[in-house]
Amino acid sequence: MSALGIDTMLLLPSLKLLYPAPRKEHGFLPPCFSSPKPSSSCSCSSLKAVFSVSCRKTQYFRPSSVCLVRRVRAKASEGQSSSLEEEKEEAEEPEFQVVSAVRSNYNEIVIVDTPDSRVLLLDSTHNVHSIFRKGQKWTGSYWDEFASLPAIVPHGPIAILGLGGGTAAHLMLELWPSLKLEGWEIDAILIDKAREYLGLSDLEKCTEAGGVLHVHVGDALSPLAVVPGGFAGIVVDLFSDGKVLPQLQEVETWLEMKNKLLPHGRIMVNCAGVHSDTYSNGYGITYPNLSSTGSAWAENSTIKALYKAFPGMLSWKRMAEAEGENYLALTGPFPDLDAWSSAVPGSLSLNVKKWRPCGMLS
Repeated sequence: MSALGIDTMLLLPSLKLLYPAPRKEHGFLPPCFSSPKPSSSCSCSSLKAVFSVSCRKTQYFRPSSVCLVRRVRAKASEGQSSSLEEEKEEAEEPEFQVVSAVRSNYNEIVIVDTPDSRVLLLDSTHNVHSIFRKGQKWTGSYWDEFASLPAIVPHGPIAILGLGGGTAAHLMLELWPSLKLEGWEIDAILIDKAREYLGLSDLEKCTEAGGVLHVHVGDALSPLAVVPGGFAGIVVDLFSDGKVLPQLQEVETWLEMKNKLLPHGRIMVNCAGVHSDTYSNGYGITYPNLSSTGSAWAENSTIKALYKAFPGMLSWKRMAEAEGENYLALTGPFPDLDAWSSAVPGSLSLNVKKWRPCGMLS
């Protein structure tokens, strides 16, 4: 599960739901959503959700491209009169529908449908953990970077720790259809919903080239999260309540994970922002806690732990502002960027050239 940054000017001011209210499953409705009246379905005037959006994985929720959101808060308002100007603004707003709202033992799970995407929101902060694009796979965010990992690891299975709704798995099998992926996710209900709404079940069927995703429900950091012989690569995207798991800031965690790799295997990690944390502006909008410069990898506590576990064998990059500003880390010798670039398509070819080795700490 995952995190990124935004500029307040990029916040989408309001989105309305033009569909009936979300179903109530397992006794949970998203905050401020009320059950629809039995007499009729909800109309625009009777159900209007205003979304305060901040992004944890990508930058913002743009109506046409639907990049990622960090947080969704819904406020129901009924019977409000509107001016001609307000009605004009509403007419220009895109349609959204909450297709599932469930509480599990681990998460509050909300899946939002838009004309071109489905977005998975998790936990009490409603951070985005996955996005499924209709008609294309690429997200324009750090998930795309994970799809470049197979080009620089030996042949063998690749683990995804923090599978979420399967965004990284979709991208990797799209680009490398013969891959054997092993995905770990602790929340069984989340997996069921991802199969139903996010196309996860399609990935569990073998491709013509023999690639497939095997889903494991359990603790991604457990000693049992292994395969015989080891992994060629490991993707780590583990978040809870908007923060990187605290275990990822411990050197021992990475030393244990290193032992799960094949010789010459690598780990690629979503490290979030500077301190892998957030702050609130007091108005219900949450932002990544980034430093004023945002350029020092040593300010990220997860990368610092990785640096100690992989001395001299760690690279980093920071995603562009429009892509969420997340920090990523990569273990192993510094790769040949030209060779790596030639092995991946399109924007990935340019993006991989932005990796830099972690220098010596003073």
